[in-house]
Amino acid sequence: MIRLAPGNLRIPRFERPVYVVAGGLTDYRKQYPEKNTCQLCTEALRMAVEENDLKVDPEEFRRSVNWCVYSQFADHFGDQLLAAAKVHDYLGFDPLGNIEVKTGGATGGSAVLAAAQAVASGYASCVPVVGWERMDEVSTKVGNSYIASAACKDFESELGWMYASYYALMAQRYQYENRVPRETLARIACKNHLYACYSPYSQNPGRYTIDDVLKNDLVSDPLSFLECCAMSVGAAVLILADEETAFRMTDQPVRLTAICGGTHTLRTADRRNMPILLLPNETEETYRDYFHGRRDEWPGFSSFLAARMAAYLAYHMAGIRDPVEDFDLLETHDAFTISDIQTYEDIGLRPYGQGRDFIDSGDAYFEGRLPTNLSGGLIGTMHAVGATGIFQLAEVLWQLQGKWDKFHADPARWARYGKRKPDDFRSLQVKNARRGCAISHAGTGSHVTVSIMERT
Repeated sequence: MIRLAPGNLRIPRFERPVYVVAGGLTDYRKQYPEKNTCQLCTEALRMAVEENDLKVDPEEFRRSVNWCVYSQFADHFGDQLLAAAKVHDYLGFDPLGNIEVKTGGATGGSAVLAAAQAVASGYASCVPVVGWERMDEVSTKVGNSYIASAACKDFESELGWMYASYYALMAQRYQYENRVPRETLARIACKNHLYACYSPYSQNPGRYTIDDVLKNDLVSDPLSFLECCAMSVGAAVLILADEETAFRMTDQPVRLTAICGGTHTLRTADRRNMPILLLPNETEETYRDYFHGRRDEWPGFSSFLAARMAAYLAYHMAGIRDPVEDFDLLETHDAFTISDIQTYEDIGLRPYGQGRDFIDSGDAYFEGRLPTNLSGGLIGTMHAVGATGIFQLAEVLWQLQGKWDKFHADPARWARYGKRKPDDFRSLQVKNARRGCAISHAGTGSHVTVSIMERT
């Protein structure tokens, strides 16, 4: 049994405030042969610098940068080691120092964490975080095998070299333990594909019914194609800065009040039982009857200790008492519908065993208590893995700045990507959004970051 000591649970702190200045995206596609990786990263950086109402011109911005962080999941896809060095040069940042981060699906979130640490410590004052993935130079089968290598090759890989198979087993166990109907998982897919219809960046928008999802072809029982994330090509950028630099660059910087990480064993079978790590909105009474049913241990095979650890640290760092009440919007790492509902519990939106109520109650929808994945998420919009965690935070940034319409509603932006704005377009701008959260998740829960941003 794992028993955490006070030192393990020390709450992180920033030595000085960290702000998010701007974000930039490309659109996301299954294939993007007309643009190479460096061009995509340049496009995302250009949006961040030139289209976020900054008070500095591109040259002044370039002269302000003093450290860079890059985010790419796998060198295998682009067949280029040290790809970050190539992108760094292409973006015009040589000879400044940089690092490239890799933590599986959480690579984007971990890259932002590394940049935040640089700013918070005083090492740097302006740090672009640039993430991308080039997933179209190999077949889908080969791509799935590359991604599946981020699980334990001595254990999970034998299940078929496909992440959907790993999560399908979790889905079966979770449904058994908590008596969750398939319709609940299908609602998540319907919601996220629908919200992707209102994003010019999205790869897999769609208006589906629960019946459509349930009758869709299976990838791995019980998960259908519509319940699995997209394999994408694209890039994303987030610019972090200290307080002085942030307010010199923009009138609307958003404070990164917390970003924390947690991990768990790569091999799921190695995950030992331990007492539930309680979040601020939970007490021992919350789980008095929890282990009297089909669940006899925690975290077991259907909960993510890494997510709970990251949330515990981030909530205490940012002063969060109740996430449903304290957040105005949320971006989860919905690689699969089952991982989404698992995360609802891990980050305290509902107690363990009751995650289905968050989606069934309507809380997760636009104009609900805590709108979730208004971006379309990984299921509806993108999973260009190295860009994903950065993409999530760019979407949260624009919501908190009141700029969601600026980056989603302009017909010219849709035309930029060869699309036509839908006639039934709906604004998903959350009214008076003050605080948002994003979850970046890797593997079968091996790495997770929780980021909290707040309007100043």
